Amino acid sequence: QVQLVESGGGLVQPGGSLRLSCTASGSIYGITYMGWYRQAPGKERELVADIYTTGGRTNYADSVKGRFTISRDNNTVYLQMNSLKPEDTAVYYCRAFRVPRNYWGQGTQVTVSS
Repeated sequence: QVQLVESGGGLVQPGGSLRLSCTASGSIYGITYMGWYRQAPGKERELVADIYTTGGRTNYADSVKGRFTISRDNNTVYLQMNSLKPEDTAVYYCRAFRVPRNYWGQGTQVTVSS
């Protein structure tokens, strides 16, 4: 089993920044993938950014390219979010994959509003 705990969400004004953290614990050996997803009210959950633990390849949604950066340090994955917009408001979830299944965190709320 893998447990994921997110932190770093909150209320921020448009144009501001936040850094989300997701720390994995438990059977973390063998995690090959970690990513950040978000879900806004009335919308489906969508990929924001992800990173592969072997090689460090990253991938970003078009809507966040140039503003968000995903990084990883051992068992923690970060999402640096800059130039935040109201449309970035959502619950942000961390996901990890370790054969044979996915694991999800409980989510952290990000609200971008003046």
